[in-house]
Amino acid sequence: MTADFSIIIVNYNVKYFLEQCLHSVRKASHNISSEVFVVDNNSVDGSCAMIREKFPEVHLIENNENLGFSKANNQAIRLSAGRYILLLNPDTVIEEDTLTRCLGHMEKNPDAGALGV
Repeated sequence: MTADFSIIIVNYNVKYFLEQCLHSVRKASHNISSEVFVVDNNSVDGSCAMIREKFPEVHLIENNENLGFSKANNQAIRLSAGRYILLLNPDTVIEEDTLTRCLGHMEKNPDAGALGV
């Protein structure tokens, strides 16, 4: 089954912010079909260990070098199965209704190609 959202987060040495971001994504996706990818660009702050310990549902891609924002997003996009893709910065905390509202907007506007929140 295809997920409604593929949520992609590129991380580089912002473990604390990433953890807060992932907690908010977990809450916001409670009733939404989603998959979450974190692409880590060779962080040295323990980000990957934190993800494995606290967010085992996350698809973690660990790069051996910093590939930059665009290439890292593209890595996860190629693996994603969601009808919609959300590119999310790791220092973002989303509200609990953010995904529901985005999904509703996109469903009501099938000609929309993108949505900025």
